[in-house]
Amino acid sequence: MFSNPDLSHQHSLKTLELLYEYDDFMSSINTLVDIGCGAGLDLEWWATRTTRDDVPIPLNIKCVGIDILPDLPVAKKHVNIQYHPQDFEQPIKLQKHTYDVAWCHDSFQYAINPLDTLAKWWLSMSENGMLIISVPQTTNMEFNTQAFDQHSYCYHHWTMVSLIHALAVSGFDCYSGFFNKGIDDPWITAAVYRSNQPPRDPRTTSWYQLADAGLLPESAVDSINSYGYLKQRDLVLPWLDKSITWYGRY
Repeated sequence: MFSNPDLSHQHSLKTLELLYEYDDFMSSINTLVDIGCGAGLDLEWWATRTTRDDVPIPLNIKCVGIDILPDLPVAKKHVNIQYHPQDFEQPIKLQKHTYDVAWCHDSFQYAINPLDTLAKWWLSMSENGMLIISVPQTTNMEFNTQAFDQHSYCYHHWTMVSLIHALAVSGFDCYSGFFNKGIDDPWITAAVYRSNQPPRDPRTTSWYQLADAGLLPESAVDSINSYGYLKQRDLVLPWLDKSITWYGRY
């Protein structure tokens, strides 16, 4: 977690700049919500995007920021930014249309009820909309020693396995998704599509049901079929830069 908004934005730019290379994807975005937008640096990035032509044309993405701050100064600088001061665990206020992209960087770790929160986000998104979420992994290795960190206001530990589990049971398509976790970077990032399957009851939904529904990566399904549950060491996952990572080395 970053206490400095500039540092947080520097980290988010690693993903944003990869997304920007997908011209068709960027041009397809009409509405976007930045969930837990903080100072709005990421929100402003989205609001000011242009095409990558020799003569750039503004994409004019309609952007909405959500956070608990009473005001967001950056929203007053751009006509295509609106700000809703609210708890992101409550139902998201919608524009006339649902959101094509939900962006959540350095915020989801503060969710008290993450599964219920993801289900509400699913409801706010357009069909096949993309959720891009970055959350810190708080169980890591430091100098060959296990490190378990717990920050104020955070009550859940996230790993690649638990994030995939939460996203899939909440109706997000992880089979077609993209995932990243660097060895020296404690952050987990996922870019997944909203499926047409609504969120399921996590109390009664098994790994096998998620696999049968086509909501899990192929390597995850192979692991579940072998052991009855998902092992991170079996995950082989793509990222936006077209790289493939085998998570057995983590």
